[in-house]
Amino acid sequence: MITKLIADSRKIIFKFGSNTLAGKDGKINSTLLLEFAEQAAELKKKGKQIVIVSSGAQVAGLSTMDKWARKKDIHYRQALCAVGQVELMSAWGKAFEKHNLHIAQILLTREDFNDTNRTLNMRNTLFTLVDEGIIPIINENDTVSVEEIKIGDNDTLAARSAILWSADLLVLFSDIDGLYDKNPKEDPQATLVEEVKDISVIRKQITMGATNSFGTGGIATKIDAAELALSYGIPTILAHGGKSRSLEALAAGNQKGTVFLG
Repeated sequence: MITKLIADSRKIIFKFGSNTLAGKDGKINSTLLLEFAEQAAELKKKGKQIVIVSSGAQVAGLSTMDKWARKKDIHYRQALCAVGQVELMSAWGKAFEKHNLHIAQILLTREDFNDTNRTLNMRNTLFTLVDEGIIPIINENDTVSVEEIKIGDNDTLAARSAILWSADLLVLFSDIDGLYDKNPKEDPQATLVEEVKDISVIRKQITMGATNSFGTGGIATKIDAAELALSYGIPTILAHGGKSRSLEALAAGNQKGTVFLG
């Protein structure tokens, strides 16, 4: 099913979480970005259109301003994201530059999605960039986001962006292979759920795990995002994005994941 969905979809959104983008040293994994850019370039040659929702501003900021690592004050965290967003976009830009592809940065808040005029402008910008062969990279505007306007996590942002762009498919790249009935990092007997057709049922059947150090959302936010996307007819794939050439492996049927279908 994953292979078929990728093959049949023209407009695909890929979401990368902070933990997927972070290497073992806690810095942005440039090798991962380079590999994905190469795979994405191949998809574009096949006529696919691609949008990326990328976390990682805070991770990239810590790579640059490690002296702020212990700072918990909201102003320092926002400043850290301001520094890190530049580093993050630079890393993505270098990765796609090798394939003569340009990227564009779009920073959003929840308020942007709640305003009709802003939503229309966002949609028009997305369509224009993609039509011109540019790869839009979307992130939450953490520098200005506070509790009342914060989207909350980039799984939700990815789902909202997929709806905004009328995407055919949403791919949530995480640091796990998909949805399990239990937390696989805590229980070796956990079983991968490869296909979900009724989210209300699966919520009752699985045990939710906790969030990790870099990310803002656990498995619950991914299920919520899939449910939101599905409400607009957009199927969602949850898969491990940190494995070597994961996009190619998923497209070829060599890597498993979880498919959420309406």
